[in-house]
Amino acid sequence: MEEPHRRIRAVHSESTITVYQAYAPEIGLPAVRDGRFPAPWKRDRMTWIKPSFLWMMYRCGWGTKAGQETVLAVEITRDGFEWALRQACLSSYMRGVHRDRATWQRQLKRAPTRVQWDPERDLRLRPLPYRSLQLGLSGEAVRRYADEWTVSISDVTPLAHEIHALVSAGDLDSAARLLPQERPCSLGDELLAGLQG
Repeated sequence: MEEPHRRIRAVHSESTITVYQAYAPEIGLPAVRDGRFPAPWKRDRMTWIKPSFLWMMYRCGWGTKAGQETVLAVEITRDGFEWALRQACLSSYMRGVHRDRATWQRQLKRAPTRVQWDPERDLRLRPLPYRSLQLGLSGEAVRRYADEWTVSISDVTPLAHEIHALVSAGDLDSAARLLPQERPCSLGDELLAGLQG
């Protein structure tokens, strides 16, 4: 079956969805230890969450990029994730989706969340012909994410390093078996209407 051009794929249950972020150890390790983001974590800036493990690996270089050495799997409530989508605006102007550029700019200014669709990645981090969701949180959304939605925070850096080592050795089958089991996340068409870009 052909993969839809845009779809949310994630590790999820009826009540939660897992997203990924990468931070320097001084942020990531206390977050894992305490199950919440520590005081130095900046609430006043946009933070991007990614349901795709391999897109996160592309972004953080398998946990090797400076300031992104600790890869976190953050389990959040599905209700919170859906709230974020309901409040979202596309991060860039799309003709045919937005009435005009000025309307989009007004929406963007008001929206506490932004949606961006980026090419999904394969095990070698090459772009695939379909896209995965990135969700940018700001203002109220950041506060809710940190204080209300977060169920658990896990350190998946060792997993990232193990998969990367297998990929580097050419053992793609073993690497694929270790990947988090992401599957399509049906959230109702109305939630993604206007966010397809």
